[in-house]
Amino acid sequence: MEDIVVSAPGKVILHGEHAVVYGKVALASALNLRTFLRIRKKNDGKISLNLPNIDIKASWEIQNLKNSLQLPLCDPLKPNCVENEVLDQLKVIAGISPDSTQTTDLALIAFLYLMGSITVTSGDLPSIEVTVSSNLPISAGLGSSAGYSVCLAASLLQLNGFIGSQGSEDTAGWSKDDMVLINSWAFQGEKIIHGNPSGIDNSVSSYGGAIRFQSGKITPIEKMPKLRILLINTKIPRSTKTLVAGMRDLYNTLPNVMQPILDSTEAVTEKCQSVLAQLVNDGTDENYKILEKLIDINQHLLEAMGVGHPALNTIVMLTCKYGLHSKLTGAGGGGCAFTLLRPDTAEDKITNIKKELNMLGYDCWETSVGANGVSRHLDLNSTSFPSNLL
Repeated sequence: MEDIVVSAPGKVILHGEHAVVYGKVALASALNLRTFLRIRKKNDGKISLNLPNIDIKASWEIQNLKNSLQLPLCDPLKPNCVENEVLDQLKVIAGISPDSTQTTDLALIAFLYLMGSITVTSGDLPSIEVTVSSNLPISAGLGSSAGYSVCLAASLLQLNGFIGSQGSEDTAGWSKDDMVLINSWAFQGEKIIHGNPSGIDNSVSSYGGAIRFQSGKITPIEKMPKLRILLINTKIPRSTKTLVAGMRDLYNTLPNVMQPILDSTEAVTEKCQSVLAQLVNDGTDENYKILEKLIDINQHLLEAMGVGHPALNTIVMLTCKYGLHSKLTGAGGGGCAFTLLRPDTAEDKITNIKKELNMLGYDCWETSVGANGVSRHLDLNSTSFPSNLL
């Protein structure tokens, strides 16, 4: 069997964070920082998993797995959420505490569950080595776990012949029905890792481009240009749960004040979507000016919601000095921000901004949004793979 290599993008929320909790529209887009996964066939009677980004290296004897579990754990064509009894069994097999909620531990469980559900052929499991590497920062609100779950789902379904890739000499994709199956399995992985996810992250990572999310409904956006951005991670930890709760308290205390802020946030989101559609065919300066104004407005609205942070303000002011526009993305209170880069943004300007941000202790990457979704890579020489995958 030839190696199977796939990759999937992270995600960034463009507009609508926090307001989405109150039934407003949010826009999220695929981020061209990607997670890569490689499956290599082995003959050692083991299933091995290497996750160098989080310092995990594990392996299981296939015979022990077959003795410990009733395989398959789930119908490969009908993804279902893992039952608690099975979850407990998998934790024992992985040597994980029954009460563990560590993301790193749950990443192992997600792998074992998808592996035990999708790759069982006639009651047997293949001997393989799975290596995952990502250029996405971990636990930064950028969809790193979704990229992992999507890569697992696509590669394991491909390995067992449930989906068939199709495409060019370099990369390949899958049919619409196959993509639904990939995304459904990725959502199960996300449930194991996060408990009750919205489905935004795995959908963006699966399909790429951008999606519109409102009241649980996810709609792919057909017209989405690829935009250059500078992504900045303040590396300041924050609790999404605490920030959401704080906004809820503010809303309950001052509903007549906060409701117009939420309405304005939705108006920003809707306008952004229409401008993005225009940009597909008309990359005029005027459209970029509107996007920049919307970024500024939404940043101020988010500060009014109480989810700003001095570090985020520093980014806004620093990039403003260079004539660029930034906003927080995600929960706020630290975390990440992005800066829109016009097509004509001078490289020396970007270099200088990165130097200043690095001096403040922030990590930053020049990347793009509107990236392709999950893909299979057929020519490894044509893509910049993480070195530990080659």
